[in-house]
Amino acid sequence: MIWLVFAILTAFFESLKDVSSKHSLRNLDAHIVAWIANIFAVIFLIPLLLLSGIPKIDPQFWIALLIGGSLNVIAFTLYIRAIQVADLSLTVPLVALTPLFLLFTSPLIVHENPTVADAIGIFLIVVGSYVLNLRERKNGYFAPLRALFQNKGSRFMLMVAFIWSITSNFDKVGVVHSSPLFWSTALYSYLAVGMFPIALFNSRHKFNQILPNLKPLMLIGLFHAIAITFQMIAVTYTLVTQVIAIKRMSALISVLFGHFLFHERGLQERLTGAAIMVFGVIVMTLF
Repeated sequence: MIWLVFAILTAFFESLKDVSSKHSLRNLDAHIVAWIANIFAVIFLIPLLLLSGIPKIDPQFWIALLIGGSLNVIAFTLYIRAIQVADLSLTVPLVALTPLFLLFTSPLIVHENPTVADAIGIFLIVVGSYVLNLRERKNGYFAPLRALFQNKGSRFMLMVAFIWSITSNFDKVGVVHSSPLFWSTALYSYLAVGMFPIALFNSRHKFNQILPNLKPLMLIGLFHAIAITFQMIAVTYTLVTQVIAIKRMSALISVLFGHFLFHERGLQERLTGAAIMVFGVIVMTLF
């Protein structure tokens, strides 16, 4: 069961990455955080890659990197913006909606079709997303669902979940045609390069924020790299699907961090909603 320890550590450090990003975004521009944090993640990943060795790659890897990397540039930028403008406890759990969108993208891209467990899991995910905004029910039974689209941060994270439902398929192609650690390093290198023109266009007058804030930016990259490394270790002991299911527990941890560190309200319904969504993901991935 050593894989479970590493999978839980993956969830914990993934949540720490979100918390440190949220904290840094109080004083830093979102585009700068998205760009520099990925640079530091790559810096920490490269030594691990050199130790593990560089695998043989083929043309399909480069196609997956071009498409998946480009879409992830958009997704990561939206992700950072989402946790900047809205509560962690409201936005991060919405990443669990990715399997809902995978119902439509996977059959088209990698020809994988949903099962009965998928249907049950998706039902739980939708219920959980409803519970996240349960406080809005006083405005009508459909108000919690409307709140998902009315809240700016939630809208951004819904877009992230949809984009990740596409890139998840290209992640699979990239890993199959290289290795998990090589794909992670290549992908985040692509993100670091791809986000530079975005940061330059939107935030070039704020580049003076970088040097005084290198420590928090480095911390985000470090937590990101540690989470990825633990995930890679975990998948060497068990199925990828089991690791990802446990990784989604980061949503629960982020809800708790959001409440105790940032004094976000609505702990009960958001923790309940996140728990239901995570359970839905577990049902889909393990069964």
